[in-house]
Formats: sequence, structure tokens, C-alpha cells
Amino acid sequence: MENELELKKQICDIGRRLYLQGFAAANDGNISIRIGPDRFLCTPTLVSKGFLNPDDIAVVDGRGKQLSGPKPRTSEILLHLEIYHELPHINSVVHAHPPHATAFAVAGVDLPTCILPEVEIFLGPVPTARYETPGAKGLAETILPHLRNKANTIMLANHGAVACDVSLEQAYFHLETLDMYCKILLLAKQVGRIQQIPPAKVDELLELKKRLGIGDPRHDAPSSATRSGEEFLRGVNAP
Repeated sequence: MENELELKKQICDIGRRLYLQGFAAANDGNISIRIGPDRFLCTPTLVSKGFLNPDDIAVVDGRGKQLSGPKPRTSEILLHLEIYHELPHINSVVHAHPPHATAFAVAGVDLPTCILPEVEIFLGPVPTARYETPGAKGLAETILPHLRNKANTIMLANHGAVACDVSLEQAYFHLETLDMYCKILLLAKQVGRIQQIPPAKVDELLELKKRLGIGDPRHDAPSSATRSGEEFLRGVNAP
């Protein structure tokens, strides 16, 4: 793993990207990286992610206790730690409020699947965790069932989204892909009908995903279970 200073610089870079994309207004959002068996870097609370400095980044242990850093660590570190504890291979977590995706989370509408190949491969089904107060232990616990079902990106009801992966950039990319997808869905809804990829072609994408070593709950499901989010599609494709 890279040295601690370089990882802090990576966090600052991703923070700027979140801010410039409009995924983290004001002081919103938080970022973390695993740096050891019981040590994690994380962003501080009440600091804009667009203007972070490496010296701002806090170090916490696996219980969320701050070990170093001049500013208090993010209040939502427990959400990140739940992911790290459940998925030992994961090294990075990004939480933000990408607006198009958060619109679905606020509306309580599940995202449909089988529409864009890149989304099928790199995200797969994106579930929505039930609402809990930000920063509370209960929020962290809402994502557990979805982590165990191989989700790498999870919508948080009335809140935003969280993504995780081996690298920080890849975790961030999941949020970019998610918001791009939600934006396309909303635009397509204005244009007219939304066409899903035929089931046989979805199976081909799932086979490709399996060869790439990317988990998906549909790997062990019948073909009829590959599709979800029918509520949104019915609203769009109604005669």
C-alpha cells in the first residue's frame, strides 16, 4: 500500500472531484481508506470536500476512535467501518449525495436493471437501504444485508449513496456511474419508452462480469430474477 501522505493526497483529490461534480455541496460527503488491520484514514467533519488539505485527514481505529488529526473525524465513520468489517477485501469507501441518484432515494423508487451494459457490469443491482439518522449506529446497520448480497453501491433512503471498492478511485467511479445512470433514466423518461436489454443478452453480460471476478447476486439466480425496478419502468412505459 502507498505511504500515508500519498493516500491523504488521494482523498483530497477525490474530495475535489466530488465537490466539482456537485456530489457534495457545502460540507457534505465523507471519504475513507483502510491503511492497516485496525487503522483508517477519513475526512474530517464540517470541512468542504473541495478544499481539503492532507493535514486535515484524520486517522481512526476500527471502533471509530480518533487517533490523530487536527479536526474531528467525520460523524459518519461508523457507516464506513461497517463496510470494512463486513468486507475485508475492501480498502476504500466514498459517501456523497449525487443529485440524480439521491432523487431516486428520496422518491423511494428502486433503480431498474438491464438497461445499460456498463451499469450491469460495474454496479449491478443497486439496492436502497432504509432510512436512519446520519451518523447513528443504526444507519451503518441498514446496509449490512446489501453488503452480504454483493452490492458495491447502495442508495441510502432520503440521504444519498455510498460506494466501496479495493481502490479509492474505483469507489468514486461507482458514484459517477450511478449518477450518470440515474440522469439517463430521468432523461429517457422524458423522451418516451425505456427499452431493457433482452434476457439472453443480460446473461452474456453476467457471464462477462463473472469472468472479470465482479460479484453479483444474480450469478446464482434464475434468468427470471435478473430484472428489477419494474415500478419505475411501468410508470414510464404505460400505454
